[in-house]
Amino acid sequence: MRSDATLETIFQQDIIAQMQSHGWIVGSGQSYNCEKALYEQDVLDFVQKTQQVEWQKFKNIFPNDTERHFLDTVVAQLKKADINATDVESRSYGTLGILRHGIKTRGTRFSFCQFKPEHGLNPELNQRYQQNICRVVPELVYSPYASKAELEATGKQAKKWRIDLVLFINGFPVATLELKSEFKQAVQNAMTQYRKTRLPKDTETNKPEPLLMFKRGALVHFAVSQYEVYMATHLNGDSTYFLPFNKGTSAQGAGNDVPEDVNEYATGYLWNEVLTPDSLLNILGNFIHLQIEEKEDWEGRKYKKESLIFPRYHQWKVVNNLVQDSLAEGTGQKYLIQHSAGSGKSNSIAWTAHQLSSLYDANNKKMFDSVIVVTDRTILDAQLQDTIYQFEHADGVVGRINNKEGDGSKSEKLAKALEMAQPIIIVTIQTFPFVLRAIENSTSLKERKYAVIADEAHSSQSGSTARQLKETLMIEEREEDEQLSSEDVLDAVMASRKGSANLSFYAFTATPKDKTLQLFGRLPDPSMPPSKTNIPVAYHVYSMRQAIEEGFILDVLKNYTNYKVIYKLKQKIEEKDDTVDAKKAKIKLNQWVRLHDHNISQKVHIIIEHFKKNIMGLLGGQAKAMVVTSSRKEAVRYKQAFDKYITEQNYANIQAMVAFSGDVEFNANDADSSHLLGQKFTESNMNPNMKGREMRKAFDSDDFQVMIVANKFQTGFDQPKLCAMYVDKKLGGVECVQTLSRLNRTYPAKSETGTFVLDFFNDPQDILDAFQPYYQTAELADVSNPDQVYDLFEKLKAAGIFLWTEVEQFVEAFYSKNKSSAALANICKPALQRWQMRYKQAIYDYDVTKNRLERCKQTGDAVLIANAENEFAEAKKARDALEIFKKDLGSFTRFYEFMSQIVEYDDQELEKLSLFARNLRPMLREQTADEDEIDLSNVAMSHYRLSKLRQQDIQLKADSTEHKLEPGNDLGTAKAKDKKEDFLSVILSRVNEIFITDKLTDKDMINYVHTVADKMSENIRMMKQIQNNTREQAMLGEFDTALDDAVLDSNEAHAEQMTQLMSDPAKMRQFAHIIYDVLVSKEKDLRS
Repeated sequence: MRSDATLETIFQQDIIAQMQSHGWIVGSGQSYNCEKALYEQDVLDFVQKTQQVEWQKFKNIFPNDTERHFLDTVVAQLKKADINATDVESRSYGTLGILRHGIKTRGTRFSFCQFKPEHGLNPELNQRYQQNICRVVPELVYSPYASKAELEATGKQAKKWRIDLVLFINGFPVATLELKSEFKQAVQNAMTQYRKTRLPKDTETNKPEPLLMFKRGALVHFAVSQYEVYMATHLNGDSTYFLPFNKGTSAQGAGNDVPEDVNEYATGYLWNEVLTPDSLLNILGNFIHLQIEEKEDWEGRKYKKESLIFPRYHQWKVVNNLVQDSLAEGTGQKYLIQHSAGSGKSNSIAWTAHQLSSLYDANNKKMFDSVIVVTDRTILDAQLQDTIYQFEHADGVVGRINNKEGDGSKSEKLAKALEMAQPIIIVTIQTFPFVLRAIENSTSLKERKYAVIADEAHSSQSGSTARQLKETLMIEEREEDEQLSSEDVLDAVMASRKGSANLSFYAFTATPKDKTLQLFGRLPDPSMPPSKTNIPVAYHVYSMRQAIEEGFILDVLKNYTNYKVIYKLKQKIEEKDDTVDAKKAKIKLNQWVRLHDHNISQKVHIIIEHFKKNIMGLLGGQAKAMVVTSSRKEAVRYKQAFDKYITEQNYANIQAMVAFSGDVEFNANDADSSHLLGQKFTESNMNPNMKGREMRKAFDSDDFQVMIVANKFQTGFDQPKLCAMYVDKKLGGVECVQTLSRLNRTYPAKSETGTFVLDFFNDPQDILDAFQPYYQTAELADVSNPDQVYDLFEKLKAAGIFLWTEVEQFVEAFYSKNKSSAALANICKPALQRWQMRYKQAIYDYDVTKNRLERCKQTGDAVLIANAENEFAEAKKARDALEIFKKDLGSFTRFYEFMSQIVEYDDQELEKLSLFARNLRPMLREQTADEDEIDLSNVAMSHYRLSKLRQQDIQLKADSTEHKLEPGNDLGTAKAKDKKEDFLSVILSRVNEIFITDKLTDKDMINYVHTVADKMSENIRMMKQIQNNTREQAMLGEFDTALDDAVLDSNEAHAEQMTQLMSDPAKMRQFAHIIYDVLVSKEKDLRS
């Protein structure tokens, strides 16, 4: 009959029984030598059985008392381990050093552990691997100073503390486990036990405890209950740092799920998966390593510290799975690993790279000739080299392709590394497209097998590098200042090349975009094509939610404050009123306001005062902040306003640096910029105090507290002291998550103070919508429709710009042996001329019809004006259609190349047009029409108000089903539209006419219109009535009721507007027509 099942002893017995079934041998505390911290007989047995020749040599040197001499030699090597050492040489000492590298003594060489051989070519090593002795010792009294002899000799005696389980490999202690039954005590009690009583130095005798000393004794210490596991690699009293070693729940939270079999323990994976003899030996051989880091104390003093890295559960699991599946599935596979910030991706990548580079198949052939790691993080470069050197103990395993190391150009170094089959080759994201090209263009390299590991969008490209990459890879058009992330480049490279059976891709990212998921995700049912019921998913997930709950990153959405900018514009000279494109005018006016000196100086005032009051004193005065601006011009103006305000206020210890790419010059249309015309601004001339340092290093110093950025350092920038972010830029999607996540790195005392976001631009709901998809597993709502490519194919052909015979000729010439650039250009010329002639005519017709319309307006004749308006609209559509044709060429090529990675089209016509379109598109050059230039020299700002709306914690929701990533399914649907034109004065004043009050401004009203319209658009029946009826009919339906409800529901911020509308029916009627227009345009936007 079993005793009380809730007791810790029962838990212990169950663990031991299960460990025995995996091959562990149970030992006894009597056979353990406390002074040496060795299970002596196992050390001697392993050496004598596996290395008889060397043992005989040693015996000849020490014929008497050989075993004692031998064990003394081992202990001497163990004792050389210095807990404070941070040099590479000392890594061969201590438990890990001896198990991994053995000992040389008196002309003999001994190995103390046989790791699993990489291949089966040496049967002797396989036999020796089977002879490893794995022993578990329960209830081990470990202190050498707990004996009566110690008390008699010194007058002091250590307490007889026991450790529940100690694991030995060939007599060397590698792990300790303190167990707690949750029925009696929680897992936290086990951690307290390690901190308070399992001390590396005994408190009674003040002598070191060999078993518990860092590097000298056991390598890892587990606190274990039925529910949770925590681990530490360095016992250091109250400073001992425990990491969670839990699987995570099915909802991607911290902790562990209740097992499906209720008779199993939730933590059973620890002894049934991780600590089995095979697995633990693999961890010792291929995972555990020492890492030297430069740390900083709370006062900012820098020091070096060496840590022993034991993989967290998700790291161990994903690397193991990747290695096993790579073996089982062969090359030509894709793996998407969605691991949040704080997951330890650097180590996961290093372990994956090392283990894939030394992987052999069942025929004892190397799986991969080279492993190519794509990263822009120099820290990862150094970490990879250091980590892998510890496993291999050999030089030349890792090669970096850059301009600093080795002789020759980057391309020569790359060719040499590939030719030599260097096991691991590190390249930057810029070099990566050329790696694939080098492999494709070489007959010998093409036959080899490669693993490509991509380190996500850590660093981003902007400026000329981005432009070159866009041209090489045909990445879709973006804003001039917008960053190009590593993930964008990787997606484009992959999409532009057919999947090779010799290339396997391993993409590590915290925030996969929809394209990345479609390209690299795994289908639940691989036998069926992607569809809404067979959506690609990530191979492995460690979520943002788990990282936050486990304390590896901070929740940056706490302490989020949003501000509202209210301003009023007027024309200086009312008679000077131009007709302009309404949409473009609004964009230009918005940009004009953003650069206005008053706008920036007001925000700078709030930023500096907030920083001074709330941030400056945090982290012992070390806290830093980032200001995120919309453009390089704004960044320049922010830096000038920042310096000016600090000088005027005479503030000390607040200095800002500014980061942007390239040169910045202002023009006459920029607000308040006359004094800046003719000047060129660069990072170097705007940051005179850099003293030749790299920006990250300079910002880490006490010289700078604030960094102002324009599309730089918003990804891949790890600065743990960053406590506040001031956002003056539209953020959405992945960019929003990556930008605000700069704040999430942990630092001593930072979790107590928290982080702060002040946002001058975004709505809290938009921020929540951006973060929510990545809080748990990123999921696609649907997959891209592969048949869109046929519709666009027909649309391009129907445009009549090219003939199919020209496409055929081009493809033939392109693939001919002696390809001629002149021939290709000549084949494209007829299509180019057709487009140019039509475009020239369209521009001419546009100018003529515009002038005619102006003249007709002066006559006042309604019929003439109506006809002229129609002619002008047609001319505009003709011009726009030709510009859309050019965009469609790019869309077709990108989409076809992207989808052909996922779908087997097997259609030569699509392939041919893709090649032709890729080459024709850059030849088509639009010109800017006169009306595109909007003159803002007559605009002035008359009112401005910056109001704090609300400080709140934005709450991320678990198991949200609403927030999924939408694939692009609107390919080539752009149509030439009638553009709304109006006088600039009308755009400034239309909404303002309704609300005549000094309490409100234009911006207030525009926001209110959208608030009401958004509320009304939720009424599906009313929206259908708007779609299917005229204005008069639609406004007779449910429109009035919906409008009343929306106005009454508007919050306190809009009380003024609500009062005016409800008290004046005429105003309400006017307002109704404006709302109708907004809803109609919303509906059109949704359909276009």
